Amino acid sequence: MPEMPDDYLVTVLRPFVRATRPVLDGLRESDPFGLRARVAPGAGRPAPDGSADGPTPEERSLADKILDTLASVQVPGTAAWARMGVEARAHWWVYRVGRFTTLIAAIPGLGGALARTLPVSDAVGAAGEGLLLVAIAGEHGVRDEDRLVELLASVLFRRELTLDQRALTAEEDAAVDTRASELTGDLAGFGTRATLKRVGAAVWRLGRALWSVEDELDKRPNGRFYHQWIGLLPVVGVVGKYLGEWSGLKRAARHGHTWLERRGLAARG
Repeated sequence: MPEMPDDYLVTVLRPFVRATRPVLDGLRESDPFGLRARVAPGAGRPAPDGSADGPTPEERSLADKILDTLASVQVPGTAAWARMGVEARAHWWVYRVGRFTTLIAAIPGLGGALARTLPVSDAVGAAGEGLLLVAIAGEHGVRDEDRLVELLASVLFRRELTLDQRALTAEEDAAVDTRASELTGDLAGFGTRATLKRVGAAVWRLGRALWSVEDELDKRPNGRFYHQWIGLLPVVGVVGKYLGEWSGLKRAARHGHTWLERRGLAARG
């Protein structure tokens, strides 16, 4: 079979990248309760008048204490997250995406009809690796769409692309927006709550988008050969597939970091 043209791969990856942003940007940047600015009690939190002496524990409200506790949790949007280094954040994303995609794959109903027509582990695994790469790149400060398309093309499809030749026309950009909106569904609506059902359905649609180039997906990072052997065994096969996808995510993260370093885009810290 002839090799897929680079231009076609870009038409698949660009809407995928754009569709990941509402989910990943929301998780990474949102700080609805002002948790980033909070510090734990006793850490020299300024008083309302700006002095170094903050309120006593008795003076602080229960709400303050709850928010301080939330701020100590290492998730995007908290003070603890803001203090983490880039490598630590990337490590967090590997486990977050890994657990999330495992859950999605374990509940085929979230995918609706797609779950009955696509191989579960392959479709969700491909989407998970794509989400992870975009998330890690974001922690390194890489948000440019062309760079992200190049990153996914390199890690998932072993294609080295350069997309600096020309900007998208207004019509092309609108077409990408339309396709990205189809992939995101109602998840990107203003004020829309990111429920498991909405996010899960979006992941399945992202998987379907990558499955349109299924002949190329065997190039993406996968588990070791013994994971494939275990995956063929009765009963324990599901464990082999799980471990294989988990291993593939970690390898995708390493390859992504190598790509960023090679391009001089990796942040320090």
